Amino acid sequence: MKQTIYLFILLFFYLPQYASASTIKGPLSQQTQNPEIIVKYVYEQAGLQGKLDFNVFKNGYNAYYNTKERKKQLLTIIDYSKPSTEKRFFVIDLKRNKLLYHTYVTHGVNSGGVVAKHFSNIINSRQTSLGTFLTDTTYFGGNGYSLRLDGLTKGLNDNARRRYIVVHGAPYASEDFIRRHGYLGRSWGCPALPANLSKKIIDTIKGGSVIYARA
Repeated sequence: MKQTIYLFILLFFYLPQYASASTIKGPLSQQTQNPEIIVKYVYEQAGLQGKLDFNVFKNGYNAYYNTKERKKQLLTIIDYSKPSTEKRFFVIDLKRNKLLYHTYVTHGVNSGGVVAKHFSNIINSRQTSLGTFLTDTTYFGGNGYSLRLDGLTKGLNDNARRRYIVVHGAPYASEDFIRRHGYLGRSWGCPALPANLSKKIIDTIKGGSVIYARA
């Protein structure tokens, strides 16, 4: 009974701080003596069990709070440890603790086949980059409506701009492509999304939200 009361008090006083992206600047480990309780609460409220590994979410959550430049209470996680035939792109609203989008996303043609195994920050490598990104502005280019990204992880993705790594839609990022070929199509390093969802997702996450990509 005492443990239940303690947990309620902890969530009542600390959770609002975590839900407000405008008030948190430091890593979770500095916010409370037991941050994992808070992270687990958000994880469960967003219904991520069975979809996204808890430790992956926790690392993404911490990356979000370590990104001082963020302007939105949104976290996008790309879990490249999953094969491309699985939905591995997650957009999570941290203000409402809600999973907004869960869909497919491509990796670079030189990163691997069904599973991405090779990652790079090198220009013209046509491989996927890992690390923390911050979304910026949109534009219309060769791949249609696209979203510029800034790589924040030095040595892993800080060449994102020079590599033209952007979020865009693609016909090869679809379930139909998987049914016909047995795998999701591959890009030149960009996280390409299903064409029917890309604009909605881009408009949701553009303008200063965090993307955390891992493998």
